[in-house]
Amino acid sequence: MSHPETTPIALLLPSLAAGGVGRSILDLAGAFRDLGHPVELVLCRAEGPYREMVPAGVGVVTLEPEAGLAARLRLARLDNAGRGVLARPALLPLRPAPVQPFVRDLARYLAAARPAALLAAKTPTNLLALWSRRLAGAPTRVVVSERTQLSQSIARSRKWRWRHIAPLVAHTYPWADGIAAVSDGVADDLAATTGLSRAAITTVYNPVVTPELPARAAAPPPHPWLADDGPPVMVGAGRLAPQKHFPLLLRAFARLREGRAARLVILGEGPERGRLEALVRELGIAADVALPGFVENPYAAFSRASLFVLSSDYEGLPGVLIQALACGCPVVSTDCPSGPAEILAGGRYGELVPVGDAAALAAAMGRALESPPAADILRRRGGEFSRERSARGYLNLLLAGPPSASGRRGVAAAGTNDHAIRPTTGATTP
Repeated sequence: MSHPETTPIALLLPSLAAGGVGRSILDLAGAFRDLGHPVELVLCRAEGPYREMVPAGVGVVTLEPEAGLAARLRLARLDNAGRGVLARPALLPLRPAPVQPFVRDLARYLAAARPAALLAAKTPTNLLALWSRRLAGAPTRVVVSERTQLSQSIARSRKWRWRHIAPLVAHTYPWADGIAAVSDGVADDLAATTGLSRAAITTVYNPVVTPELPARAAAPPPHPWLADDGPPVMVGAGRLAPQKHFPLLLRAFARLREGRAARLVILGEGPERGRLEALVRELGIAADVALPGFVENPYAAFSRASLFVLSSDYEGLPGVLIQALACGCPVVSTDCPSGPAEILAGGRYGELVPVGDAAALAAAMGRALESPPAADILRRRGGEFSRERSARGYLNLLLAGPPSASGRRGVAAAGTNDHAIRPTTGATTP
């Protein structure tokens, strides 16, 4: 592997699969580059639809795996003080977690390239970063970031190892130089689920709004309904997975359609497609619902839609909700943990409805279509979640930040801070 002569900031991902985490990390890579920092993207697997979206000038390093048994033995030896005995069950399954085989090669990378800092995202990748730094004995600062509610991930996972992930996180995350969360709700949940000090977790909002957004919003729309003069078009977007609860959106839309003409486009792909298509037929709304699949540029849809709807059961900080606001699109969202209430300021910028309530969601959708907020107000709110603000918040942790016990919370209102973080007062330890 070849590396630049200057010391890079490294960003760690399992792959370049579609999704909010990958998009967020790629946006950060571009922002760090624009701020004058050399950047390397470190991948467990160089695969996924975002491969063509790596910013120019950002280096890419692909790790090599080792045998699963060797990786597990290596991890066991890292805990020579015995403090992680209660956490070890998460490492015991015969089939290792997808990131575990890359511990050795990531350690080699850290020892050879000696990046100034490493940012990881999502629980398994965070653990990989911390294990590898300890194995390498490298001076690289490591910042880990949680992107969604850990308690929800544990409760909804079918994998045995996830029942034991909380003590593993509690044992390992204190090795980090910084612990970040994408919303105050995610930070609160991480502390409550693991027993980590809430004061040790900093909220840094995602780099959702980029300088390219206006041009991308003006591009041709990804579906013909968004360019005709027919009934209003509502848009949902995200991976077609249970977390997003698109069946709720379909049922709410069917209720709305009983009283007015409207159409619904759901952007995204995933394992729930067959179930959703069957439900569309069952509800008798096939003529007014489209599922065009993954769309590389959703902004061109948000900028033309009459309404964006988020129907999720849980989130971390839903970027699509921010993107819709930044495009001037009215929004309605479930008040799920966590993120929507923070983004919408408790309902000021879009109505919040109870999770799982199709009747309430349909009613809110109707009200938003009848009386939409001013687009410029929505655009200003979305603009508060800018790429530069997020990048500077992460750089505070990665390069010159306070120790991880300092504790900070996210910006709650416009203009409170230029760096997407603000000090917490009265932070408590669960």
